[in-house]
Formats: sequence, C-alpha cells, structure tokens
Amino acid sequence: MKTNDIFNLLHNAVESKFLGKKISQREMADKLGVSMRTYQDWKLGNSQPQAAIAIFKMLDELQDGDILRLIRRISSELKENV
Repeated sequence: MKTNDIFNLLHNAVESKFLGKKISQREMADKLGVSMRTYQDWKLGNSQPQAAIAIFKMLDELQDGDILRLIRRISSELKENV
C-alpha cells in the first residue's frame, strides 16, 4: 500500500466519523497544520511526509491494543499542546 492510499483511507475515515460530512482538503490541511498544497501532494502521492513510512512500520511491530493506546496518548498530548 502506498502512502497516498493511507492518507486517502484516513481522510475517508475522518469523514465517516462525521456521518459522511465531506471534509475539504483545506479543512484537513488546517487540522494537520500544513498547507493545502502539501496535503494535496500527500493525497496524490506526489510527496510524502518523510517520517510516515517509518511510523507505519513501527506501528506494524505492535499489537492492536498497544497501537490504540499509543494513538490515544499521542492524540491527547497533541490536543494539550494546541
């Protein structure tokens, strides 16, 4: 699976969280703190965040429950620092 496929899956998952409400690329880029152009490039596969592949490979080494706990912890800390 290519990194842009992962971004598209994640974008769709976020949209489904909001009951199918479409989320623009601009909105998603703003949520991620990147430019819309950068986000578009990620979704199209023209570029990728340098750490993305390494992060996914590291997550692959963990059990599902550990991944969920880790993601929740990271998300919580990110929210605190905004």
